[in-house]
Parts: sequence; structure tokens; C-alpha cells
Amino acid sequence: MAKNGNDAEIDEGLYSRQLYVLGHDAMKRMQNSSVLVSGMRGLGVEIAKNVILGGVKSVTVHDQGDAEWRDLSSQFYIREEDLGQNRAEVSQPHLAELNNYVSVTAYTGELTEDYLTKFQVVVLTNSTLDEQQRLGEFCHTKEIKLVVADTRGLFGQLFCDFGEEMVVYDTNGEQPLSAMISMITKDSAGVVTCLDEARHGFESGDHVTFTEVQGMTELNGCQPVEIKVLGPYTFSICDTTGFSDYIRGGIVTQVKMAKKISFKSICTSMAEPEFMLTDFAKFDHPGQLHAGFQAIHAFQKKHSRLPAPWSQADGEELLTLAKEVNSAQTGSAKVEQLNEALIKKMAYVAAGDLSPINAFIGGVAAQEVMKASTGKFMPVMQWLYFDALECLSEGDDVMLTEEECSPRNCRYDGQIAVFGTKLQDMLANQRYFLVGAGAIGCELLKNFAMIGLASGNGEVIVTDMDTIEKSNLNRQFLFRPSDVTKMKSDTAAAAVKKMNPSINITGHQNRVGPDTEKVYDDDFFESLDGVANALDNVDARMYMDRRCVYYRKPLLESGTLGTKGNVQVVIPFLTESYSSSQDPPEKSIPICTLKNFPNAIEHTLQWARDEFEGLFKQSPENAMQYLTDPKFMERTLKLPGAQPVEVLEAVYKTLVTDCPHSWADCVAWARNHWQCQYSNNIRQLLHNFPPQQLTSSGAPFWSGPKRCPHPLEFSTSNELHMDYVVAGANLFAQTYGLPGSTDRAGVVKILQDVKVPIFSPRSGVKIHVSDQELQNNDSKLEELKSQLPLPEAFQFKLNAIDFEKDDDTNFHMDFIVAASNLRAENYDIPPADRHKSKLIAGKIIPAIATTTSAVVGLVCLELIKIVQGHKKLESYKNGFMNLALPFFGFSEPIAAPKHKVSAPIDWTLWDRFEVTGLQPNGEEMTLRQFLDYFKNEHKLEITMLSQGVSMLYSFFMPAAKLKERLDLP
Repeated sequence: MAKNGNDAEIDEGLYSRQLYVLGHDAMKRMQNSSVLVSGMRGLGVEIAKNVILGGVKSVTVHDQGDAEWRDLSSQFYIREEDLGQNRAEVSQPHLAELNNYVSVTAYTGELTEDYLTKFQVVVLTNSTLDEQQRLGEFCHTKEIKLVVADTRGLFGQLFCDFGEEMVVYDTNGEQPLSAMISMITKDSAGVVTCLDEARHGFESGDHVTFTEVQGMTELNGCQPVEIKVLGPYTFSICDTTGFSDYIRGGIVTQVKMAKKISFKSICTSMAEPEFMLTDFAKFDHPGQLHAGFQAIHAFQKKHSRLPAPWSQADGEELLTLAKEVNSAQTGSAKVEQLNEALIKKMAYVAAGDLSPINAFIGGVAAQEVMKASTGKFMPVMQWLYFDALECLSEGDDVMLTEEECSPRNCRYDGQIAVFGTKLQDMLANQRYFLVGAGAIGCELLKNFAMIGLASGNGEVIVTDMDTIEKSNLNRQFLFRPSDVTKMKSDTAAAAVKKMNPSINITGHQNRVGPDTEKVYDDDFFESLDGVANALDNVDARMYMDRRCVYYRKPLLESGTLGTKGNVQVVIPFLTESYSSSQDPPEKSIPICTLKNFPNAIEHTLQWARDEFEGLFKQSPENAMQYLTDPKFMERTLKLPGAQPVEVLEAVYKTLVTDCPHSWADCVAWARNHWQCQYSNNIRQLLHNFPPQQLTSSGAPFWSGPKRCPHPLEFSTSNELHMDYVVAGANLFAQTYGLPGSTDRAGVVKILQDVKVPIFSPRSGVKIHVSDQELQNNDSKLEELKSQLPLPEAFQFKLNAIDFEKDDDTNFHMDFIVAASNLRAENYDIPPADRHKSKLIAGKIIPAIATTTSAVVGLVCLELIKIVQGHKKLESYKNGFMNLALPFFGFSEPIAAPKHKVSAPIDWTLWDRFEVTGLQPNGEEMTLRQFLDYFKNEHKLEITMLSQGVSMLYSFFMPAAKLKERLDLP
């Protein structure tokens, strides 16, 4: 087994998506951390799972207790046959399978102070208050970072102590901002004005540095300067009166500054708590829960048990204890007036153990462990409380009985303690459609299995058309290395079946969309109780949203982006739908910026992606269509702007001028293409617009966002030049079905014989400065049409190459990185390494297991409300989180907007008229009967009726035609 540690290389194939969240430096720091997780009930195993997937050096799981029935409601690695065995020992083999780089061991002895010195981070769950305080004080003294996490039914608690001198290297995880400068004044606080292409995005207190400033060169490479924002395009810096006069240009870049923060020990913090302010709680002060959790500890210490589920007597006693705790508090810890109903509800559900609550608190806690290990992101300061009381029945006077919620010696005892047996029966008979079995899908399935969804007469249908890849294993925890290349849906279904053999689950391999509406038809959707999306693209989400609106089914929608996550619940007739509001479209890069005037690495990477698509996918595709499709020319000539010329030129090159017959021809093509792109085209551009060119207004042409380029000279001793030729030649060979080679010495030998035509810039060559000029380009279509050979002259087949970013042997990313960085060198843009290039060019979505776990926990809380049939809008919660900050926000879903059709009808997107067209006598309803139906039943007069593009009826139709139509069925 590979091990993490000082000398361990980061496995980018496994951690690629997480690396885009944490970065290499933080990952290396985390690989040197040994973590202890004490308590292997549902919360502890959730934290351990996420930390192991994250890739620390080692995890020790600790528990001195044996598995019991109530553990099975959320401890997904304990089976019924494990009852009576030590929880840590049972969990260890399953946890060890999650990540071969992490050493996972079980410990069942006492937690002594000497034992704790082996760890950099200690996590306590399911621990007594005495133990928390004893070990917490020791950890604080020895600079061992401490996380205390606890869940009690519908309540959660988290505490962090990372020492008195915790260094946070990056507080938010966002990419450093940069902007181009148009002016800097000489003043006691110099004012920097940025180009008005986009707002600079800085905040007061940020630190920045400068490059490429002309004139006021003292700023270039200066130490980070603190700024004060004056407006969306301006900010002030240090005293610039002694600097040289500003001439032009310059780039300002944000610098991430390390921040030192101090934590109190748990004993000190308990008396003088610092609460993280969120809008979690439905009460006036987090101190309410602070007192409540302490009261539960006191009750447990007194009775050696938790308050009995929904026991009135235990509720009264807990309230008394909470009042005693609160009266002994001082300062911010003391609550002026305890919420008695809240404290009693804490007592009623404290014995519960809910998988969704553990998933949420476990995800947040695991992220705090990573912060402690890496110094990446801002920790929780210091207490965080959470509740989900709205999951209980909506009536304030609804009280469950002790009998309804007493243990049954079944796997759902932890859930029955909170909701009783009625909800359990309802969950068992649910029929749910899960779309996607990726990271969110895996977490949803785990929670479905734990809460008993579809464990009776119900069914979970999960569909995913993808197979498992290595990069999935870092966060899609149901999969193992041996599962790579298997279907996600089938593998995930089999994995959760082991967690709960009672779940009825079926795996499909279908893409959802119009093509599969014969599979997911009326009968299928009518049989569902709800849909959960676990998708990674907006188009599929909107399609499923439309289907749910049409069939009036609840939809659970969620998504993640690194440490950010969101949850949206869609309830028929109550809320708006997912499609009711949309994010603004991504800002596109102007074509002329890509073609001639790049100023950022994002521009050169997009240019390289376009190069790849044009050379190795679109050109062979178009050439094959020209050879095989008689209507290809007709379609091409109808394309807008310069596209017809570009397409036909590419076809001509593919079939005539560039067509290779050997590997040497492919190398020659790559070499000549290099010359064209990185030397000849740049020389032509500089011929048209010399470095000293002025605009019509007298300003330098090469200024602002336009960077003046320079041509490159090819050299076989330049590694980047050779990377381009080797990758380009191999890809070119693949399109023609020719064998390639990675023998660089052989390529160098071939290059010695390649004749590169001498290039001289020409006058009269039009280079478009704006996209508008490009659209107005009128070109030599007729000449190209006459030059193209007859299709019947060709007998070979061309292969179009689909871009695949995650295969490091296919030359795709080799070509992209080389092509982009060479163009960046042309324009003096700082290059990007392979890791960053893959993120941008591959449009990779950063992902980490902690966010997924927390988001899905919130989704499943909404599911519990839906199954109970909650009717009030305020009962449901849409959520947004950013674990890096950390930030958590919750709001009521937006109500379905109402539109008045006519008094007294209010219309929402969920409403429609349903007309039974077939009469009791078996005859179809006529148009006249249809119009009369609306007039008589709904007091509405139809003035126009159409189907598709056909007009069936309108009030202005000729009388004869109208009479003919009215009596037709």
C-alpha cells in the first residue's frame, strides 16, 4: 500500500478534483497529518470517511463501545451481524478501503494524554463533557488541534480549538484577482484606475502587487501593498508622490496574505463562548443550544443514559438542568430567557441518531480537520450550532408518544426515536427516481439506505450512463479501485444494498432526455413519489425540472463547486421550479481577442482548445461529411459570417494539401503548423500593426488589453517546442489512421530534413480588430468550391478525435499545454502548468467530499419533510454554504408566482386545464364541445386555439370554415 508522508508524491489522477480546491501546498501539508477520530457511531464514521478520502497521512478510529441496534440508523459500515462487536474494529476494514494512501488503524483502549501526542488533530464525537474538557485542555497546552462534534437527534454542535497561534494561509480559497491598469496618480494615497472592461472585485484591506507598469516602475514587483477601495474601478494605495510619472499599462494582482488567529481552550470558551453567527437556528440566541447541550451532558452523567424519546418527565428534568446551567453562566454564554419549548424538544429527540444530520455535521467537521491540517480556509470560530426542528410535524400541538418512539431492536431505532414508526412506514413505501450516481448520487444513496427509503414496497431507481474513473474514487465513496470501468449505477446500487439489504434499488444506464422518454414515460413518472437530481450540467437539470413540473412531482436539486454547495427543494403547487430562475450566462471571450489580442492565460488556453477541436475533430468530421453527405455543401454555404470559408479551407487542407502518407509527413505537418502559428502569423500581425502604431485618436495601438506580441524561433533543444511537435504529429497521425511515435530522438532526426518555407509578411492582408469586422468578411467561396476534389476520388476514412482531459497518454493535454504556453510566450503572458491548464481547458468542476456530504445531509432533511407531506412554505429550506469562509445561509423557497387568468382563477406554473376528450359514449369531443366546456365550466371564452404551427380555431376565421371546423373532433 502506498503511504502519504514527507516524500510522498501527490497522485494527481486520484486527487485531481480536490487539488483544484486545496492546491498542492495544502495537500502536501495534509499528507503529513495524523488524525484521531474518537467515537465510531454515525457521526464519527462520517468524519473519518471524509478525512480519509481527503488524503491525510493516517487516521486512527477509536471506540470502546460495541455496536447496537440504534447505530444502524446512520453507521453505514456496521451490519446486523456486527452487533455486539467493537465499533472501531468493525469500521476499520471498510474505512481502510477508501484510500490506499492513508493508513487506517483501530484503537479500543483508553484515551490517555500520552497516547494523544501521536496526533496533529484530535476529533471527539460521542464523548462526555468531562472527557472533552480534560482532553481539550491537554490538546490546547500541547498545540494539538481539537475538533469536538456532536449530534442529538435534530440538533448538531461543533467546536474548534486550533491553538493560540493558528496561521491561515488562504482565508477563502478564491483565485487571486487581477486587473489591467489605465492610470495611477501621484498622491499621498495614489489612486489606481483600472480599465472599465470589468470591475476589479477587490475589497478594502486586500493586498496587491504590480507588474508591467510603464513609467511608475517603482511599483513593479513591490512588496504587497494594502488598498482601500474607492469604487468599482478605483482604489488607493501607498504614497506615490516620490515615484516616477505613470505612462501607461500595468497589471495589478491580489496577493493572499497569511493571517494569524487565536483560539481559546474548550473550558475557557465554554464559559466565554464565541458563537459563529448563522441563520441556522430558529430561536433568538445560539446560547439556547449551548445551554441545552450542556444540560444533556448533565442528564447523561446523572442517569447514565440520554433522555428517553418524547418522555414528558425527562423533558421537564432537562429543562430544569438547562436553567441551572444557564444561571451559572456569565457574559455572552448566558441567555436572558431560555426557550422552554425548544429545550424540551431537545430532550424529546436527544436519543435520536439521524443519518442526514450526521452527514451535514460530519461534512463540516471533516472540513475543519482539513483546515487544521493545512491552514487552508478560515476555521469555525469557535462554536457552531445547527437544528432542523422544522422536520417535525407542522402542528405546534402535535406530540408523539413514548410508545410510538420507543426502541424496536431494529436498524431504524435511531430514527424512530425522533419521528416514530409512522414515518418509517411511509419511507419504506416511497418510489424515488435518482438521476446521477456520481459524488452527490453516492451520498444520496447512502442516506437513502440509512433512513430506510424504499425498504418496504417502494423502490429507488438510479440512472447514470457513465463508467467509473480513477478520479471519481476521491469523493464517490461507494466505488473502489477494482470498480474502475464498471457502470456507476449498478456498482453504487450493489454497494448500498450491502449497507441495508432491505433497500429495493434498480440501476439503469440511461441518459435522461427526449431520447429516453419511451423508458421514462407517463406510467413511469406517475408511479413516482419524487425525483432527486445528482447531475453535473444545467441542461439535464432543466430537463428533469420540466418533467417534474409536467407530472407534478417533488424535486430535490443540489450541486457543489469546491467548498460551495447549494440545495433547492421544488414542491408542486407551493414553490417555484428550478427553471424559474437562472444564473447569468458565462462571459464569453471575444473572437478577436482569441485570434489576435490575448492578454490572459485563459485566452491562450481557450485558443488552444479551439485549435484542438478545429484540427483534430471538426476538420476530419467536415471532410468526411463532404465525402459522404451530398447536402454538406448546401449546409455549409448557409453558415453565417466567415464560417463557410473557414470550413471549406479546412476541408481542402485535410483532403489535399495536408494529407499525410507517413509518420514523417505528420512530423513535417506539426513543424510547419508550429511555424505558421507562432512565427508567421505573429510577424504578419506586427507587419499590419507595428509596435509603435497609433490609433486614429493618437493613442498607442498596443496598449490597454492589447499586448504587443513577438515571434518565436523554433529549436529542437527547446522542450516546449518539441512537446508541441510530438503531440501534434501523433494526433494528426491518429486522424488519418497512421501509426505514431514517442521517440523524440527520431522526431529530431526527421525534423532535420523538414523544409520550412521562408515567410515574408504581405501587404493587403486583412486582420480583423473587432468581432464586427469579422462578421462582415466577404471571401473567396467560389475559388474554394472549384478547388475541392470530387468525393469519389477518396477511399480512406478519417477519425475525428473527441477531447479527453483525464488520459495522460493520449497527447490531448500535451498538445493543449504546449499550444497555450507557446502562444502565451508570444504575448509575454505568464504560462500555466499542466494542472492549471487542465482545470481551465477541461472546464473541470473542483470537488471535495466534505461539501458533498454536507449538502446531501441537507437534501435528505428536505426529503423527510416531503415524505411527511409538509404543506407550509416556511417548513422547507433552500440552502447555500461555503465551507471555506465558513458561511451557511438558509431561506424559504420562493413561492410559485401567481398570475391572474380571470377572476377568480390564479394561475401558477403547476396549474393546467385537464379536459377528458373522450365522451362517455366513446366518441371524441368536438371543437364546439371543447369551446363550450371552457365557457360553461371555467367562464372562459377561447378566442384562438392552435396546435404546433396549425391554427385550429380563431374568432376571425371565415364563417364557412368556422362552421366546418366546429363539429370536427
